[in-house]
Formats: sequence, structure tokens, C-alpha cells
Amino acid sequence: MEILVLTKKINGHYMRDLIPIAIAKGDGIGPEIMEATLFILKESGSPLEIQEVEIGEKVYLRGELTGIDPSLWDVVRHSKAFLKAPITTPTGGGFKSVNVAIRTALGLYANVRPCIAYAPYVQTKHPGMNVVIIRENEEDLYMGIEYQPTRDTFEALKMMTYNGCERIIRYAFEYARTYHRKKVTCFTKDNILKFTDGLFHKVFDVIGMEYPEIEKEHWIIDIGSAKLADTPTVFDIIVTPNLYGDIISDIAAQIAGSVGLAGSANIGTAGAMFEAIHGSAPRRAGQNLANPSGLLLAAVQMLVHIGLVEKATLIQNAWLRTLEEGIHTYDIFNEKTSKEKVGTREFARAVANRLGKKPEILLPAHYAKNKASPVPKNSWSKSTKELIGVDIFIEWNSVEKELSSVLTALSHTSLQLQSIGNRGVEVWPTKLPETLCSDCWRCRYMRKEKSHSLHQDDVLSLLQLLTQHKMDIVQVHYLFIIDHQKKYSGATNED
Repeated sequence: MEILVLTKKINGHYMRDLIPIAIAKGDGIGPEIMEATLFILKESGSPLEIQEVEIGEKVYLRGELTGIDPSLWDVVRHSKAFLKAPITTPTGGGFKSVNVAIRTALGLYANVRPCIAYAPYVQTKHPGMNVVIIRENEEDLYMGIEYQPTRDTFEALKMMTYNGCERIIRYAFEYARTYHRKKVTCFTKDNILKFTDGLFHKVFDVIGMEYPEIEKEHWIIDIGSAKLADTPTVFDIIVTPNLYGDIISDIAAQIAGSVGLAGSANIGTAGAMFEAIHGSAPRRAGQNLANPSGLLLAAVQMLVHIGLVEKATLIQNAWLRTLEEGIHTYDIFNEKTSKEKVGTREFARAVANRLGKKPEILLPAHYAKNKASPVPKNSWSKSTKELIGVDIFIEWNSVEKELSSVLTALSHTSLQLQSIGNRGVEVWPTKLPETLCSDCWRCRYMRKEKSHSLHQDDVLSLLQLLTQHKMDIVQVHYLFIIDHQKKYSGATNED
């Protein structure tokens, strides 16, 4: 690990209160764009004390599945922020994403990605675009909890919580207030995913009532994404669950001009990580070609987060002025608007030389101090909860008629077989001949009498009965009614 003090003496006086920052140079083009970014931070006089940590490909290949040495967690945790260059995750070997590991371990629940057009200096079909994607960062399918319960079936768990939804949605509205944004749009797929995405939409409506001055709207993710790609200027702030946010933020950054220009903030209640949204581009490494703008703008977000809003404004305005003067790296160079094609180091020096200047045509940056990350209110309340059935998933390598015959012949005192499903479709007692089936069958058992209260012992005795008859049970889900509403998908006789 290396300690680097960016600013120790300003105007002849030593700085007493340096802000500790952890950095990781990453892989591929990472070291080059980090060097360029640190150079600009130093030239700006930002009072930072930098401690380098090693993550990425080399750490993976030493046998650390998360790509980060466990001894370095404390370094990151005790820094005010973590600035990370792109890393390379080796293929195969069961390696996990560094980003996901850090976000979940440190509770970095809010992913903030500004997607701004810089026309005419960066080519785009959408001049005037200025959209901020605020993405929930810890839940949803992106958690990566997956299983293979049978030879033919693979599954991923989509999990969302009320408090998880509440804090990201509240963060989006607080962000809108801080930066005087006019509208917050929610993207979900709650016409299909009625519990998980339905929860997100419901919480959005509830929280939105606390912000009457801000316009609210909701789009289904598919048509919303189409509208974003076609007419992004109708959006202001978009808040959305994890997986959708990952996809649409790349789309938004690209149509704004280039993914290479987009920075990303990962905010938690006790820490934050900042990064470019692009990858490590190993084929461009070591050639002094890479555009450091994405990581630099992530560093600007970092400065805002740690309270150095004047330095953030100073750097971004110098960067905007550099764009205006046509000093561009190869990826955004255009003969019509560019005047000089420069490398990574030369671009960094150009930005540093313009510190103190503002753009003349592009909108100047002016950052305000963010409010503290909102803490979700305690949404828990006393609820009634009643067990009324169970879904038992069985691996069966024959047809549903044979399975139903075996199961209906088995009698249980409290539970009876109501239906058999496969790949989300009911195939017993009725089935269309065209329905494709796998080897994983969902067998839904419901209580025989509505007046009878089920207990876990009832389910355990059913499982024991099925096991005695050589049923290959691969998964079990309890079916509950909570506050007099069913909390499971699929129709039942209890409805």
C-alpha cells in the first residue's frame, strides 16, 4: 500500500486537515486514467491524502474470489471515499464482481450516474440532454443469488425490501431538491412483477407525496427505455431498481455522447465509492490513448460528496473549457469540432492549465453541498401473518400425469395437492399440449380447510411423506397471507 499526499502545502502554508481517500489504479487503462485524474486533483489544490489499495485481476489470480485483499477492507472503510479505476475480472473460476462485493459489503445503496450531452463538442443526436439515473444498488436480481436445482433448470432470486426501496427513492427526491430538479420518474416492470417491482412503484407513490413541488411519473421499463433512447430530454431524474438501472444508465450515457465520459457515484450512509462506468479496455492499455474524463468526473462527484464543492466546480469548469477549445482524445475527436487530438497525459495537462476558467458556451458547473444521505423511516408495523400452503419443487424426469398420479395417491391430514406448475405455467389439472416442460415441477399444496391454521409441523410432515416415497425435493416455498392479502403469485382456491 502506498500513501500519497496530493496537497500538503498551499500558498506557503501546510494543510492541517487532509481528507483521507482510498484509490485503486485498477487494470488495463486504469493506471493511466488514475494518474491523469490524480494529477488534476493535485493541481487544483484539493486537500487529499491518498492511500492506494490493490484490487482487480492480480488479486483475483492470487486466489481472492472477490478481487480485493481482506486486509484492505479497513483502509477503504476508514477513508472518506474510495476512487476506483476500472478492473478486469478473469473469466471462469467462480470470481465475483469487485463492484458488487464492495457495494453490498459497505452498504453503498445509491448509484448516481449523470448523463449529460456536451454538444456540439461531443457528437450526439440529443443536444440538451441532462438526465441523472439514480439506481438502487444492493437488491434485485443484481445480488447474483442463483441456483441450479435440477439438471435442466437454472434460477436467480429477485429480492427487494420496503426499506431498500424507501431509501433509494427518498434519496432521488432529496437529490432533486438539492439541485432544483423539476421531475422524478420511476421505471419498473410492475405489470408483470407485481410484488417486487410493485413494491418499488408503491413506495415511489407514497414517498412522492412528501415532495409536492416535484413532478412525479411512472413508466414501465420497456417503453420507458424506448422513450429514453428516443427522446431523453423529457426526463430529468430517473429512479429505478438495480438491474434496470445498470442497463439504462449505459444507454443514457452512450446516447448523450459516450460511455467514456460518464462518472458514477456509489453512496451509502457511512461511505462512498466513485468510478468511471466504462471497463478496463485492456487492448488500449499502455498507449497513452484512453480518455480519463469518466474517472475525472467521478472524482468531481467524490469532491462534492466530501464537501469540497468549490474544487469540484473548479475542475469541472476547466474540463468543460477544455472540451470547448477542441482539445480531445481520440474517442471523441471529430474534424468538425476538434482542434487537437491528444493523449491521456496531454489531456490531463490541458485541463489543469485551464483551472480557474469557465466554459463560454456550455453551461458552467456549480455544485452545492449534498444533504446527508436520508435514513429510511421505520416502516415496520404489526402485521397478521397466516401460513396457508406450500410450494414444493420436485425434480421429475417424466410427464406431469405420472407425477400427479403419484402425488394424488398420497394422503395428508392437513394439506392437499391443488395444482402442478412448470416454468410458471399450470400443467395440472389442465395443460395445453403445446406447453414446454422442464424437469422442475412446482407442486402447490393448500390447506384442506380454510378454518384450519397450518403450522410448520404440517409442512414438515408432508415433506417427510414425499421423501418416503422417493420424491426428489429441490426447493420449498411457504405461502402466506399477510394483513389479509395473499403474498405469493398464481391463483389458488384461497382467493
